Amino acid sequence: MKNTLTALILLIAISTSAQQSFSLEEAIDFALENNRTAINASRDIDAAKKQKWETTASGLPQISAAIDYQNYLKQPVSLIPAEFFGGEPGEFAEVTFGTKQNVNAVATLNQLIFDGSYLVGLQSAKVFLEISKNAKVKTDLEVRKQVINAYGNVLLAEASIDILEKNKATLEKNVFEVQKTYENGLAEEESVEQLKITLAGVESSLSNNKRLRDIAYKMLNMALGLDINVQLELTDDLNSLTAKNIIIGLVDTPFLLENNIDYKIAKNDERSKQLLMKYEKTKALPTINAFLNGGYQSFADDDFPFLDKDQEWFGSSIFGVSVNIPIFSSLARSARTQRAKIEFEKAKTQLTDTEQRIKLELQNAQSNYQYVVEQYETAKQNLELAERIEQKNQVKFSEGIASSFDLRQAQTQLYTSQQEYLQAMVNVINQKAELETILNSEQLINQEQD
Repeated sequence: MKNTLTALILLIAISTSAQQSFSLEEAIDFALENNRTAINASRDIDAAKKQKWETTASGLPQISAAIDYQNYLKQPVSLIPAEFFGGEPGEFAEVTFGTKQNVNAVATLNQLIFDGSYLVGLQSAKVFLEISKNAKVKTDLEVRKQVINAYGNVLLAEASIDILEKNKATLEKNVFEVQKTYENGLAEEESVEQLKITLAGVESSLSNNKRLRDIAYKMLNMALGLDINVQLELTDDLNSLTAKNIIIGLVDTPFLLENNIDYKIAKNDERSKQLLMKYEKTKALPTINAFLNGGYQSFADDDFPFLDKDQEWFGSSIFGVSVNIPIFSSLARSARTQRAKIEFEKAKTQLTDTEQRIKLELQNAQSNYQYVVEQYETAKQNLELAERIEQKNQVKFSEGIASSFDLRQAQTQLYTSQQEYLQAMVNVINQKAELETILNSEQLINQEQD
C-alpha cells in the first residue's frame, strides 16, 4: 500500500512538472481554450443563453399546483339568534360551521395574453446574448495579445541571457589576458580595473535577466491557463518570429469599422439603451392574463380519511381573464421614459466618440508599426556597426594601440546595441498584434480558433 501511494505521488509530480512545447500560434490556440478569463467569458455566454430562455419562458404557459390541509385544533364558534331554532327572541345559540379537517388540492394554468414589456424583454435578451458574445471576442483578443507579449518577453529574456553569457566569456578572457600582462609589467593597473568594471556590469545584468526569465515564464503560464510552475519549451525563436511579423502591406489593409470589436460593443450599448427606453414606454400599455383553475376539496371530522378510496371529494373549476390598465402614475412613468431617452442619447454620442477613437487608434497603430519596423532595421544596422567597432578595438587593444577606456566604450556601445536590437524585434511582434486587432478583430479570433 505504501509503495502504491509513493508511486501515485511520483506520477502526479511528474505530470505536474512535465514540459510542454509551444510555438507562438500553438500557444495562442491553447490559451484561447484554457485561459481562465477566456473560460469564464464562455460561461457568460452560456449564462446569457439560459437567461434568454428564462425571459422567453415567462410568456409561455405556467402551471402550478398546491395542496392545503387544515386541521382545526379548536373550531371557531358563531352566534346565531336562538329564535331561528325556536328559542326566545334576544337569545343566541352557539353554532359550529364546517368540519374539523379539510383538504384542498388545486392546479392552476396561467397564460400571458399581452404584455408590451415582455416583447421588449425578448429583444433585450437577444441583445444581451450578443453583448456576451462580443465580450468573449474582446476577452479572446486581450488573451491573444497577452500571450504574444508574454511569449516575446520569454524569448527576449532567453536571447539576452545568451548574449550576456557570450559577452561575459569574452570579458573574462580579456580580464585574464590583461591581468597577466599587468603582472608582467606590460600594462597599467587601470586597464585591468576598466575591464573589471565592465565585467561586473555584465554579470549584474546577467543575474537580473535570469530572474526576469523566471518571471516571464510564469507570466506566460498564467496567460496560457497553466500552473505557473509548469516547464515550457518555446519552439519559435526571436529572429524567425520577427521576420514572419514584418508585413509592410499590412498598413494598407482595408479597414471595416463594423468588424472592430469596440465598435460592436458600443453599438450593442446603443441598442440596449434604445430597448430600455422602449421598455419604459410599454409600461403605459395594458397587460392581459388568462388563467384556468381546477381543484378538489374533501372534508372530515375525525381521523385522517383523505387517503381512503371511499372518501368523497368535491370538484371545482374556474376560468378567468384579468386586464390591468395603468391610468395615472403622477408622471412617474413619463419621468422614467425621459430618463431612459437621455441614456439612449448618451449611448449614441458614445458610439460616435468610439468611431472617432477607433479611427485614430488605427492611424496610430499603423504609424507605430511602420516605425518599429524601421527601428528594427536601424537597430540591426547599428548592431552590425557596433560589432565591427568592438572587434577593431579588441584588435587594437591586444596590440597596445587602443586604451582600455576605448575598449570599454566600444563594448558598452555594443551591449547597448544588442539590447536595442532585441527589444526592436519584440516591438515588431507586439505592434503587429496591436494593428491586427484593430483591423479585423472578430475574424482574427475565428481564424485562429479554426
